[in-house]
Amino acid sequence: MVRIILVRHGETQWNIEGRYQGREDTHLSERGLKQGQLLARGLKDVHIDAFISSPLERAFMTASFCAELHGEKVQKDPRLTEIDHGDWEGRLAGEIEAAYPREFAAWHTAPHTVQMPGAGGESLADVCARARAAFDDYATRWAGKTVLAAAHDAVNKALICDLLGMSQKCFWQIKQDNACINVLEEKNGLWRLVLLNSTNHLGYLFSGIEQKGL
Repeated sequence: MVRIILVRHGETQWNIEGRYQGREDTHLSERGLKQGQLLARGLKDVHIDAFISSPLERAFMTASFCAELHGEKVQKDPRLTEIDHGDWEGRLAGEIEAAYPREFAAWHTAPHTVQMPGAGGESLADVCARARAAFDDYATRWAGKTVLAAAHDAVNKALICDLLGMSQKCFWQIKQDNACINVLEEKNGLWRLVLLNSTNHLGYLFSGIEQKGL
């Protein structure tokens, strides 16, 4: 069995603004840095054998806080990179809604049908295919071990849906707060969800925050 502690990166300024980040390499906000440190403290007494992260700074730094307290380094895996939002990247949710009303509405009601517009734009199926391949690799490589993987909102949601055999139609039924903890376990090819969107280590049971830049 492999156990994967899947976390989302800490808050960024673009999260606060409601700006779509995607592949843009944004930085953690002041609060995001504190969240990363609290996440690390919350996991410092948990035995973790390996630390993996999306190569984007916001996820890598979040993972690095955790790895540092264990005396370990973080390995980068591009398969955990956030969804490529194509032409939506760097734009505010309101701007996107005005410019792409039909696609924006579909993204929030039928996300499994949307291919992000513009060069490089991905679908949830695209994201799921690469992230699931990564997790299946981890299950083989670290069998019997515990791994921390730091990724992103859309990646985590799409991956959790897939690992539990749920359609990407359910994407919006899963919430991922900044610096949250999820725990998933795999045994004999079957994945189970042990913990979802835990934020107790940040000082609250639930955040009440609804981010727009997703």
